[in-house]
Amino acid sequence: MAKSRAEKSIGPSAPATVRLLPMQLQVGDRFVDASGEWEVIGRPYTTAGGKVARARVKLVTETAVTEIRLWAAHVRIAVRRA
Repeated sequence: MAKSRAEKSIGPSAPATVRLLPMQLQVGDRFVDASGEWEVIGRPYTTAGGKVARARVKLVTETAVTEIRLWAAHVRIAVRRA
């Protein structure tokens, strides 16, 4: 598979940022919002007939802080994968 222009300029050692649908999240993925950097610690699941996706996440700086985040199933999320 061909590398994107960003991957060529940054190099293979940097973590790649990809935009995914919430159901494509995997345990260990990280994303950033206004309240900080979050890491996915549970598999995503849907409710409301597949229209709402939820995943259990923890705050990277405060490991004791966990939440269940929800997204509309059609919204893409910018995620860093190691």
